[in-house]
Amino acid sequence: MLIRKLAAALALSVLVFGSSAAAAQSWPAKPVKVVSPYSSGSGPDVFLRVVGDKLSRQWGQQVLVDARAGANGFIAIETVKKAAPDGYEMLLVGNAHATINPNLFAKVPYDIEADFTPVAMLYRTPFYVTVAANGPYRTVADIIAAAKAEPGKLTYGTPYVGSPAHLGSVNLELLTGTRMIHVPFKDTVQIYASVGNGDVNWAFGTIGSTLPIVKTGKARLIAVAAKTRSPGMPDVPTIGEAGGPAGLEVDAWVAILAPKRTPADIVRRVNADVLKLLVDADVRDRLNVLGFEAYPATPEQVSEIIRTDLRKNADLVKRTGAKAD
Repeated sequence: MLIRKLAAALALSVLVFGSSAAAAQSWPAKPVKVVSPYSSGSGPDVFLRVVGDKLSRQWGQQVLVDARAGANGFIAIETVKKAAPDGYEMLLVGNAHATINPNLFAKVPYDIEADFTPVAMLYRTPFYVTVAANGPYRTVADIIAAAKAEPGKLTYGTPYVGSPAHLGSVNLELLTGTRMIHVPFKDTVQIYASVGNGDVNWAFGTIGSTLPIVKTGKARLIAVAAKTRSPGMPDVPTIGEAGGPAGLEVDAWVAILAPKRTPADIVRRVNADVLKLLVDADVRDRLNVLGFEAYPATPEQVSEIIRTDLRKNADLVKRTGAKAD
């Protein structure tokens, strides 16, 4: 009886594996959709479309980008959570959606580890302290001194409560014993325009988000929230070098996930094809323009990055007392 059961189980596993392998060999037989929680025209959206165009040519099938911004990413994430695990619908997420939201909100409509399969990392990007070019702040030390002199007066802008920029700003307050005013914006571009106009004192932002206003001469970058200077902006000191807390890091990454139980062979293929693209000259050029850094990783490494950041952001949310509005 036991032998018959073992033989049946083995036959079933062979059948399932064979079906998965066969499906992967014929995949993709139709267009592939990637649902994104980012608005059209944003840095992640622009880069995803570059990658999608390259993959379309390689696969012989169109890669469609479905931008579904809003609700802290819940709309996009729930859409793919309910999708069939066949490789034809995938999800673009950032670390805010995957590792901050689950720690910030009392309830989220997904379990990032239980509901999704990691596929590939696309890029990571550090955040820079941005101030008005004609303002009084030349260093991070200047911001800290001003905040201590007049508690509750200085303002900083972020895209939304729980964003990497928001948690990073709250952490800066905590580490420096300062108290500033958080100003959340619905439009990311407006944050840095407001900084340049002097309506908001400072803000954390990526190169992709801040460069347009910096190029106008209205704003400038005075520090990068990383342990070392960025190769793309070697003249910008770290926050520690600029008189702030040493080692303070604020960054974001973006990854592709698939619904749980998506065939492993399909996941491996997408991962391998994305890794090839990350060393493509055109893709590298676009990364440089957007201020992003290629972040190659296997599915297992993506899983470990998510697991590590879930723990890190749980601690950060607890320490800072950050809460979702």
